[in-house]
Amino acid sequence: MLERLNQALDHLEAGLDREIDMAEVARIAGVSEYHFRRLFSALAGMPLPVYVRRRRMTHAGAEVLAGELTLLDVAVRYGYGSGEAFARAFRSVHGIGPGEARRTGAVLTAQPRMSFRVVVEGSTSMRYRIVEKESFRVVGRKATVPLVHEGLNEAASAHVESLDARAIVRMKALTGGEPEGILSAVVHLTDSREEGAEVDYWVGVVARPGAAAEGLDALDVPAGTWAVFDNRGPYPSALQELWRDVFTQWFPSNPYASRPGPELLLTQPVEVGAETDSQLWIPVERDR
Repeated sequence: MLERLNQALDHLEAGLDREIDMAEVARIAGVSEYHFRRLFSALAGMPLPVYVRRRRMTHAGAEVLAGELTLLDVAVRYGYGSGEAFARAFRSVHGIGPGEARRTGAVLTAQPRMSFRVVVEGSTSMRYRIVEKESFRVVGRKATVPLVHEGLNEAASAHVESLDARAIVRMKALTGGEPEGILSAVVHLTDSREEGAEVDYWVGVVARPGAAAEGLDALDVPAGTWAVFDNRGPYPSALQELWRDVFTQWFPSNPYASRPGPELLLTQPVEVGAETDSQLWIPVERDR
């Protein structure tokens, strides 16, 4: 799969001076556009549109400094309909406007071209199973929180602590499906998986069929396939490493792609650093 991902990046690189059809880029990679954007973000550490903009402005920066084209010509070459829009994009990457860069010969910021390769760092095994699940409903309480890659997510912890005993009792009374028990669900609001990206963070249960979510929020989840990963280790670092490894190691080496849906986590609450058993559910589809 890494070879196809790199072929997709080659195609993307060749199209920096025109509008890029991301669906075609994903087709070359052999995955859906949704999965390609998610996978790229996890592997590269930045959203795909940010990478494309940085690469375009790297090329544009060289042409601005060369001085062979007018600034408007450079803007048009890289898909900007006005000098103002080009200047905003240029400044977002380089920290100064193109006119100032040309006048002063300022130092600019370059985004290196990316390629993906396998780096063997250890021999971590990942235990998983594939589950076909009918549609279900998560009922509980929702909050919007930032992603945290390492250490305790204080916003998520504050949301958990804000739950009153009555809400927890109500959730437990509605439990009626796998995964069973109080769980958390993460719904990504964008394609980005970089630190600080906002997600909807649910604390709730998989409710039994027909259960009414009176006084609670409800998230309806359509039927589909799930990859379920079992994990044991210190909280929360082992879970954060598992989440990372699913997207950077498991997906590239298995015939599955991610699909839209919440990512479910079932774990026992423990002190930071204590060992705990956890189960991570990721919505997937067979990669044809």
